[in-house]
Amino acid sequence: MSGPVVFDPTTLPGNDNVDKYTFCVELRDDQWFLQKGKMIAYYGQISFDGVGHGRFEGLMRTSFHSPLHVADWVVAQGSGKMLLADRAFDVNSYDLDDGNLTIRSGNLLAYQPSLALKQSIVPGFLTLIGTGKFVAVSNGPVVFMEPPLRVDPQALVGWADCPSPCHHYDFGYLRGLIGGVRAMTGIGGASGEEHQFEFAGAGTVLVQSTETLLAERPTGAVPEEAGAPGGGPRGGAAQGPPRLGGQLGDLQRRFGL
Repeated sequence: MSGPVVFDPTTLPGNDNVDKYTFCVELRDDQWFLQKGKMIAYYGQISFDGVGHGRFEGLMRTSFHSPLHVADWVVAQGSGKMLLADRAFDVNSYDLDDGNLTIRSGNLLAYQPSLALKQSIVPGFLTLIGTGKFVAVSNGPVVFMEPPLRVDPQALVGWADCPSPCHHYDFGYLRGLIGGVRAMTGIGGASGEEHQFEFAGAGTVLVQSTETLLAERPTGAVPEEAGAPGGGPRGGAAQGPPRLGGQLGDLQRRFGL
């Protein structure tokens, strides 16, 4: 019976999946943007600094334009290999070639600074523009679909090179809502399939193979658990500094807006 595969810096892949749940980013005296709480281990000399750190003002000017999410991101810099994961969800990397992709903010793990990150006009989503690689998670494998189509909001991961979606509500739902019957009495219930995002035009839509969104949790704070320094009464210290800019973004993502 064969034992587990044991990796070291020479056997870990560079900028590729270790397995379906873990991705390895190789830094060669360069930088990546990384969502807080997604690095699980690393080899080498790598530093992690807040996006607002003074020495990264040049990077912010070209690669980070999302004030609502400043508190959720750091810059990883140095040389080595770092492993990224998110609660055993599927992890994959994607390449943009002079393109644009809009993705649910909670699903984006990391991206190269050659891409510019911007706040989408659709709340709870971020847009990457340019050429480069990014890493994202999904609850199950991602399916790539061509418009026109309608997608369950909870299954939507993002869309590339096509117009933003609009809301579509089925006629039966609207009739009940306008008549006030459903709102006042609940008669008729809800199937969960009455509201969709509708896509039209050319491009690609990314759909995860489940209707369950990734569970949200605060990032960047010390967890309240035994054994974590600063993690509550048993850790012996207070919680980390309050998060500011990212709080509104958390609310938007939590409600799937």
